[in-house]
Amino acid sequence: MSYSRFPQTLPAPCFINSGTLINKDDMRRVLSDIVRVRYLHILDNRILSEGEGWLLEVFSDPHQGTIVANGSLYLNVQSFDYLRLQVVSPQETHLDLIQDNRQLRLIPLTNTEQDVEGTPRCDDSTIDWMISQALSARWDVQFDDESLSDSVSEE
Repeated sequence: MSYSRFPQTLPAPCFINSGTLINKDDMRRVLSDIVRVRYLHILDNRILSEGEGWLLEVFSDPHQGTIVANGSLYLNVQSFDYLRLQVVSPQETHLDLIQDNRQLRLIPLTNTEQDVEGTPRCDDSTIDWMISQALSARWDVQFDDESLSDSVSEE
């Protein structure tokens, strides 16, 4: 019998607040819970542009581009080779999306655990109540429409 000293498969990587992610699904997962960011577009270690914006979409598609315009960010993880995570201070984390000599640095301003200014937070019971009210209103409209068409057909 021969026994190998090493396991046949390596465990999946584990990142705790820092590291370099090359797997596109991991990149998408890290970015998907970010709401608002400060961003820096860096080329050859020079800042070309910077601003703040809402992260509206994170996706993986080799046929679409990453777009940063009008205070909105649409990030395609396929546009980048890797994502570097680093904690700069207890209040600030940098997420650097790297592709050759181009870097898009994202500095989260809020995340899903924090309230976004002007956006009301709802708990599950509030959402359930809102859905039941919307469905009830839809049934009322359908009932009213049926009553109206019955009364028109009688004339």
